[in-house]
Amino acid sequence: MATSHDPRGRPSVTTPADPTTFWNAHYGQKPQVWSGRPNGVLVDEVGDLAPGTALDLGCGEGADAVWLAAGGWSVTAVDVSDTALDRAQRAARSEGVDGEITWERHDLAESFPAGTYDLVSAQFLQSPIEFPVERILMSAATAVAPGGTLLIVSHAAPPSWATGHDHPPGRFPNPTATATALGLDRPSWDLLVCERRERAATSPTGGPGVHVDGVVRARRR
Repeated sequence: MATSHDPRGRPSVTTPADPTTFWNAHYGQKPQVWSGRPNGVLVDEVGDLAPGTALDLGCGEGADAVWLAAGGWSVTAVDVSDTALDRAQRAARSEGVDGEITWERHDLAESFPAGTYDLVSAQFLQSPIEFPVERILMSAATAVAPGGTLLIVSHAAPPSWATGHDHPPGRFPNPTATATALGLDRPSWDLLVCERRERAATSPTGGPGVHVDGVVRARRR
């Protein structure tokens, strides 16, 4: 689908196209879209885990995958955008960890990485275009090895400066509903974290603001 971008940098939909086209256009709007730093919840929730194999879903420009690899994880990093994956590989090479990361391009609505992993991380796996997120998260849960961890982080509310027009209702999952839908409250899992968290942010005008994240962390027994 052809796309345009609003003044805050969010991709918006104008005419239909496939997800690869959409996200390549999104990443093509500037040389670097994201900060280059790993997501804070990932660092907080995974920093105490023994390294093993990790699956990073929607890896974007690779900051999470690079951080995991630098911490001793063997990472499979996945994104639909060739542009994002190229940048991620360059970032990994610059940090000397590209050999610890396997890069795979997937439209997760159509295909999913093979195997099971000690950590499956889905950070802000949300999209302004049609995207079967619950089905994909079910696949993510299935990919967690016994004793492994599933970590899901999502936008749980609009940013504090947003209006209802910017962010229509229904786009923000409830972490409890997510955990229930995935069966993480069943005996085969230990549901360790299921909550909303606020974090400080800077608004598009430079003022103080707040993001609200939904955090779900579970361990397969």
